[in-house]
Amino acid sequence: MQIRVQQDKRIKVARTKWWKLKGEEFGVSRGRRSEAKDTWWWNDDVQKTIQEKKDCFRRLYLDRSADNIEKYKMAKKVVKQAISEARSWAYEDLYRRLGTKEGERDIYKMAKILERKTRDVGQVKCIKD
Repeated sequence: MQIRVQQDKRIKVARTKWWKLKGEEFGVSRGRRSEAKDTWWWNDDVQKTIQEKKDCFRRLYLDRSADNIEKYKMAKKVVKQAISEARSWAYEDLYRRLGTKEGERDIYKMAKILERKTRDVGQVKCIKD
C-alpha cells in the first residue's frame, strides 16, 4: 500500500497575526494566502470565455455526464487559446509602446513596481499606544 503525498503549488506568504497581539507574544500565520494573478492584459473576450468555463465546471460538478465532461474540456481549450492570444497581443503592444518617448516613462514606472515587489516588507502596520 502506497501513500501519495501531494505538494501544494501555491506560493506561501506568512503574515503576522496583528489581531492576536497579547503581551509580548504574537502569532504568525502559516502562509496559505496565494498571490494575486497577473490579469492586467485580460480583455472582454478572455473574461467571457473564463466565465463560460466556470459555468461548464458548475454543470459538471452537479452532473458528471459524458456530455458535460466533453463540454468542460472544450471550454478549457478555448480559454487557453484566448489567453495566449490576448497575452501575446498585450505584450506586443507593450513592447511597441516602450520604443516611443512616452514609453520611456512606462519603463521607469515598471522599474518602480518591480522594486516595490522585491522589498522584504510584506505588510506594514502602525501600532499606536
